[in-house]
Amino acid sequence: MSETPVKELTYNQAFAELDSILKLMQSDQCDIDRLAALTRRATALIAECRARLTATDEELKGILAQLEN
Repeated sequence: MSETPVKELTYNQAFAELDSILKLMQSDQCDIDRLAALTRRATALIAECRARLTATDEELKGILAQLEN
């Protein structure tokens, strides 16, 4: 799990870390003592990825709306 603040990660880095956390949580090697921390980090990563996707979607809609005028 990265110590880098979520806001400082690129989308691809955040998504890759989220994927790594998910794989770890699904494995037999997931330490129950780290489960809460992993879940908090995953939640933060999901929120950041969702926010960036929403922002990009809105920006693209604006660009495409300009083309229609």
